[in-house]
Amino acid sequence: MILFPHCKINLGLHIVARRPDGYHDIETLFYPVRGLCDAVEILAGPDNGPGNGHDSDNRPGKTPGNHPETIPGKTGERETDEGITFTSTGLTVDCPPEKNLCVRACRLLREAFPEPFEKARGLRLHLHKRIPFGAGLGGGSADATAVLKGLNDLLALGLTTEALSPLAARLGSDTVFFLHDEPMLGTGRGERLAPCPVPDLAGWWLLLVKPDVGVSTAEAYSLATPRPPRIPLPEILRLPVEAWRGRLVNDFEAPLFGKLPLLGEIEAELYRLGAAYAALSGSGSTLFGLFREKPAAEGLSVKFFTHIERL
Repeated sequence: MILFPHCKINLGLHIVARRPDGYHDIETLFYPVRGLCDAVEILAGPDNGPGNGHDSDNRPGKTPGNHPETIPGKTGERETDEGITFTSTGLTVDCPPEKNLCVRACRLLREAFPEPFEKARGLRLHLHKRIPFGAGLGGGSADATAVLKGLNDLLALGLTTEALSPLAARLGSDTVFFLHDEPMLGTGRGERLAPCPVPDLAGWWLLLVKPDVGVSTAEAYSLATPRPPRIPLPEILRLPVEAWRGRLVNDFEAPLFGKLPLLGEIEAELYRLGAAYAALSGSGSTLFGLFREKPAAEGLSVKFFTHIERL
């Protein structure tokens, strides 16, 4: 089974209050971006457990460094964990396998439903990484959700979205959103979701720009000052896109632009290129712009990671 988890952007993000448990209450609109994806392959069965002799760089008929049916890239070391084999290609996965969200998602389901995992007699996860890290795009959360959904189907667990949601919430604040995969208003830590009307963005051009700097979520929150919003986010989102500038704000922007002026410079460049609206996504460090016409992004593309698609 091969899945292609895609990323998201945040349309507005209010940091409402700090909670007693150390987390923050937020208000944000999660919006799916389907053109920028990772690839997750899940294989079950006795031939896919640890020590079976398979490897992502020595399978018959495969080019070294490739994984079957995924995009060639840099092969990560194979790591095993009680019947789970994890490999990766593409962007370097910058954490030990036991902390990778794909492995953690697998463990979470295995703890809740041990019998189907025992019957599977081995699992192999392969991640090909294209969505940048520390970008505010939710790539890790999307990968984890893909593993939850994939294993639910592959092992015939029969779990509904409602049943998967509390498991997903244990993996991250935005992970539950990827179970729904449609624009959703997130409150609480981001795990409480509700449909929210937004202007029709079909036909708009989206440009993502990710400079070579990362922002950890913990660092971003440490710099921000929680405060209740003057105008609720759903009310702002009823306005046309052209009216969002100056109204639809991300509370992380002011502190992060002060710490990393390059982020503010990129946002200004997006407006110079003709964006109707531009903002930071999540806790950064990706900026995005919404355009009526396809923007000329070559100047940004030679300096930074960029992705452009028509919504």
